[in-house]
Amino acid sequence: MNTVLLESLEASYDDMVTIRRYLHMHPEVSFQEVQTAKYIQEFYLQLGIPFDANIGGNGVVARVKGSKTGKTIALRADFDALPIQDEKDVPYKSTVPGVMHACGHDGHTAALLILARTLNEIKEELSGEYVFIHQHAEEYAPGGAKPMIEAGCLKNVDVIFGTHLWSQTPLGTVAYRSGPIMAAADRFIIKIQGRGGHGANPHDTKDAILVASQLVVNLQQIVSRRVNPTESAVLSVGSFVADNAFNIIADSVKLSGTIRTFTPIVRDLMENELRRVLEGTCMTADCTYTLTYERGYPPVINHKEETEYLSLIARQIPDVKEVVESDLLMIGEDYGYYLEQIPGTFFFTGAMPNGDVYPHHSPKFDFNEKAMLTAAKTLGLAAISYQEQ
Repeated sequence: MNTVLLESLEASYDDMVTIRRYLHMHPEVSFQEVQTAKYIQEFYLQLGIPFDANIGGNGVVARVKGSKTGKTIALRADFDALPIQDEKDVPYKSTVPGVMHACGHDGHTAALLILARTLNEIKEELSGEYVFIHQHAEEYAPGGAKPMIEAGCLKNVDVIFGTHLWSQTPLGTVAYRSGPIMAAADRFIIKIQGRGGHGANPHDTKDAILVASQLVVNLQQIVSRRVNPTESAVLSVGSFVADNAFNIIADSVKLSGTIRTFTPIVRDLMENELRRVLEGTCMTADCTYTLTYERGYPPVINHKEETEYLSLIARQIPDVKEVVESDLLMIGEDYGYYLEQIPGTFFFTGAMPNGDVYPHHSPKFDFNEKAMLTAAKTLGLAAISYQEQ
């Protein structure tokens, strides 16, 4: 059965590429993926595979049931794009101005669709049930995973597997990690309110730019002086806005940024320390402030048993040349919500393209399409072999 699965996927590679390139040319940003969801639904409709649409928003959940009783295994792929102008010179370049698949979600979707079709073709030989979770809105909090879970996409599911095509990792590599692998992603918006005035008379003002500048410096001391050096945390101020004429002292400044952590204790510490430093800095300068702090995705924490299982499965895939332990990554992923509910794991599939390599979320991002085949084979073999666990 394993051989049949792998050979069938291999024979379907061209179809996988066709799907991926269509999706790449017709991207939709988070929470607006109406046509993409319809494309996925039509794919399943033509195959006669049962599915549910509008799950938690634009999510789609399809199911393939084997002829024998067994476990229920979920596989997840996201399908939203990003508000980035596609600058690649390729035939499948995005046709939507200012929107592109700059993170590989088109490849995730293509791999999962073809895997679903393949498992459906051999369902008479399969045990259990296979749930294909096509998730919308991974890129933008509050994301699509949480509402899809609340809508029941994990009902009766025993385990979940997911992967991310990774352009920074060589093709043929699978990277796994037990425990934390991706960080919690929180965001904050701060407005410093001072008192503006003429640039020639600073003594009559409360310079919001000066206060905000001091705040940025003070915030950087939280990680270096308040977080245990054996733990990890990041605080980054990504936006600093004070739009004034050259001879005006700013009345107000708006800052925004992100905090990334792996554990609840450090997450609480970072939020509390940000509030304390903000209050102290503004009190010293006799300014006021407002703070909006939003807790985003939880960290992705892989379950030990399922992660070790996946690493063994990956070694059985002929396309996989190397199975390595992943570094901790400070980027966020709402896949963490699934792992809070049921056992599972999330891994990276090497997708480094030939030639120039651009990072995820770059306007020139692309990946080696052969990685989709590696991802589909690894997810598929992990799914059907899990029945024996």
